[in-house]
Amino acid sequence: MDEVKQGLLKQTQAKIRDGTAINPISVVVESVNQGGFHTRISMRDHVIVSDQPYGFTGTNKGPKPSELVLAALAACQETTWRIYAEDMGITIDKISVTLTGTQDLRGFMSLDKNVPSGFTSIEGEVHLETRASEEELEQLQIVVDQHCPVLDDLTRPVSVNLRVNRIGPASG
Repeated sequence: MDEVKQGLLKQTQAKIRDGTAINPISVVVESVNQGGFHTRISMRDHVIVSDQPYGFTGTNKGPKPSELVLAALAACQETTWRIYAEDMGITIDKISVTLTGTQDLRGFMSLDKNVPSGFTSIEGEVHLETRASEEELEQLQIVVDQHCPVLDDLTRPVSVNLRVNRIGPASG
């Protein structure tokens, strides 16, 4: 629990209520292709890379985008479990998340218009080292499932508006 500031949830809630917290927030990510499928992704002071595996003519320099989706969910689950456990007085000594996404490539490869391009299912386990009772963990899981932002993004329709911005003249 040392990583989580005591009272983080309550402190943040108070700041949102009194207007001292920036709300709503905007999360900005910029992705710049580096050639082939290799992409450099920047957010705040951080840079990560994404690529396709060798078998998909990538150079395997980083996780593929669908793996980054699972990574975002896993990390967000860990964060949300810790924040709400602390608020409920539950100590989590260790936490890890294992996720498996199933994707039918016929959708992405335009072979079947009835098959989704992305994941058809995501299964996973949250592994906890804690002295909490089963009842406490069940209550905590309900709260986490209600408030994990990435889980919410994946399970609720989200408005996405992507525009094309031409750089340079059109070829003719």
